[in-house]
Amino acid sequence: MNKKYNFIATLIILCIATLAFVAQHKPALHTIGDSTVRNSNKETWGWGTPIAALFDTAKIHIENNAMAGRSTRTFLSEGRWDRVLETLKPGDFVTIQFGHNDGSLPDTTKAGRRGVLKGTGEENKVLTWPDGKVEIVHTYGWYIRKFVRETKAKGATPIVLSMIPRNIFKEGKVLRANNDFGKWAAEVAKEENAFFVDLNKITADKYDALGPDKVKLYFPGDHTHTNLEGAKVNAQSVVEGIKELKGCELKMYLLR
Repeated sequence: MNKKYNFIATLIILCIATLAFVAQHKPALHTIGDSTVRNSNKETWGWGTPIAALFDTAKIHIENNAMAGRSTRTFLSEGRWDRVLETLKPGDFVTIQFGHNDGSLPDTTKAGRRGVLKGTGEENKVLTWPDGKVEIVHTYGWYIRKFVRETKAKGATPIVLSMIPRNIFKEGKVLRANNDFGKWAAEVAKEENAFFVDLNKITADKYDALGPDKVKLYFPGDHTHTNLEGAKVNAQSVVEGIKELKGCELKMYLLR
């Protein structure tokens, strides 16, 4: 009888060890960004939550590391990127979507603490905070480039996304980000040989087809943050973009 129990115990230990091994070696999809990627999941949602339902989570782990209110600058300065970087391993993926909080004039005021310099160049601005701390602020493209390069250095795959459009229509068409943050995101992705999903265009095309009256149903409080249905639209747009990426192995983990 003891031999039988020992055999069963051994099987259980082997099963646990196997599951632990599989979990440890399962690739992860990390999303980084702002509230349009991760929100309170109450009245307003980010697309980083419902997108998990579009992947085979038995084969890939979805980790939503985005944080509401963050820009490229504050996501880095608060140490959030370092925490993501510490967990990255070869075979992982990182989606990078910022822009909604990057547009203010960069300074040490409450309004400017998130702002970055425009463009993709190497110019910078040196700021001194009231406590004497010195901060060097860079361009939007500089921060995106840093995320991309450091993701690659870990053996993971970066995927740059343009920001989702706001619910702002002009002459029947939703305003797009193809002259600023969307443009700069695409430029950096191309320069760094990284995958790029024009999420702004994909979703904006859908908004244009739906029209302002239907689109406003996705935005319960303002022109930036969607409800769950709107987040699902954006998540589907991300997946549509991923499917069009030639050579991107993340497609292997999508539910058909």
